[in-house]
Amino acid sequence: MKKYLGKTMILVAVFAVSTIAHSQVDKVDSAMKELMLKNRIVGLQLAVVKNNSIVKTAHYGLANIEDSIAVDNETVFSINSMTKSLTGAAVMQLVEKGQLKLEDPISKYLDSLPITWQNITVKQLATHTSGIPDIWERPEQMWSDDSAPLFNKIKEQAVVFQPGEEQSYNQTNFLLLGKIIEKVSGQSFEKYVIENQFKKAGMKNSIKAGMGNFFTIIDHSAKPYTYYINGTLTNIFQPMPKNLYPAGGTYSTATEMAQWAIALQTNKLINKESLKTLLAPVTLNDAAIHEGNGFFNQSSIGFFLATKTSAPVVGTFGGARNALFIYPKDNVTVVVLTNLVGAHPQDFIEEIAKLYISDKK
Repeated sequence: MKKYLGKTMILVAVFAVSTIAHSQVDKVDSAMKELMLKNRIVGLQLAVVKNNSIVKTAHYGLANIEDSIAVDNETVFSINSMTKSLTGAAVMQLVEKGQLKLEDPISKYLDSLPITWQNITVKQLATHTSGIPDIWERPEQMWSDDSAPLFNKIKEQAVVFQPGEEQSYNQTNFLLLGKIIEKVSGQSFEKYVIENQFKKAGMKNSIKAGMGNFFTIIDHSAKPYTYYINGTLTNIFQPMPKNLYPAGGTYSTATEMAQWAIALQTNKLINKESLKTLLAPVTLNDAAIHEGNGFFNQSSIGFFLATKTSAPVVGTFGGARNALFIYPKDNVTVVVLTNLVGAHPQDFIEEIAKLYISDKK
């Protein structure tokens, strides 16, 4: 294990053990082996849903290189910004209950806001069209457990653009959404999501893990690694203050995120009308749909949308290491969780999905 070659051999060995123990090696396993080697991924979980049933789960590689601990089906991974999709669903749950309105100004729910923030709507927070500055300036500024000093500093800054005029993805929006969810529900964000989403979707390992950050000891969790720092494999520090858990504090498994996706799409979490609103593309003040560049050309509340493809995709991803793609027309969902920051599974997840979509071009 002193050189990457040794790590590669371990990945191959663990791949063979894990797939044989789970099922016979198939085309998906072979594809995953190639993708892991190509992208130098340390550990990975996979789950595939077809017609609202999980048809494939698998686990490969190492959760912990230092102690040669293999990934298994119950290893929990930090899903990072995929948490924003859970937060979006939480918002819609509270809307359904009549406890929250998307068009309400956030000052209805939160006190001590800057004057320029007070008329920003809940929906503008959820769609990143608020114009509020981003709290995620530099990693070293996020070490504080509550990031209160930095948040106060941001409240002193001018808005980046007038609310609703543009879109800019940032973490402050979901910090504020988390505060609103807690104020309206009377529960911590973590408890609310566990009670209203994890339990409904049967996510036992996610319930046990709860939410956390770099400093939290979470049993049976995968350690994060990266090549970003100096080109070789190293550990990585990923700050996540408690008040940013609504933006990226969840730990889960690929299988349980697949269960969550099924629960979402079968209206166990929110009803059909709420789901439609959740996945509606973002519009600006001129009523035009906001269009971006790249594969995901649109976005919604907590999700990204690829609409200019033969198989439209609803996606959520986080930490440059996790991705969940939903193919609504084909009723297929693919979840890939890894512990390599820089794996970018959103760039290769379609190679797995096409094995389940017969007419994909």
